[in-house]
Amino acid sequence: MGPRGRVSAIVLTGFAYAAIGLGFSALARQSGPRWRFAAWAISAAVFGAHIAYEHIRLRTAARRTALSAALGVALGGLGLAAAATLRQMGSAGFRPGLVIALVAWPLLLGIPAFLVALAATAGLSLVRRNAGT
Repeated sequence: MGPRGRVSAIVLTGFAYAAIGLGFSALARQSGPRWRFAAWAISAAVFGAHIAYEHIRLRTAARRTALSAALGVALGGLGLAAAATLRQMGSAGFRPGLVIALVAWPLLLGIPAFLVALAATAGLSLVRRNAGT
């Protein structure tokens, strides 16, 4: 898979995270917090599928897999931050500090996602290596 396909996977997962967050947020406002837990579970499944696809199917190196997964998460965070900022712009109580979220959310989500994905791919590499011997 070339750089173009990798970028497509990052963008696709980023949009998926943002859509999951926004869609389930609307459900949670109407029906309660159980929908937030469902959003977290589905997002975790998307994250795991992205890692598995890159590392197992494409046999991508651990760091590159972790970076790709983290960039997808960060893009999803940017989408959620942009939606929150745009939502507040229309209200009379707009807080300029929300613009900070456009930088903070991708970083606060992407860095831990990189570390978790790196640990997961290291574990997958170890399992694959042990299974091969």
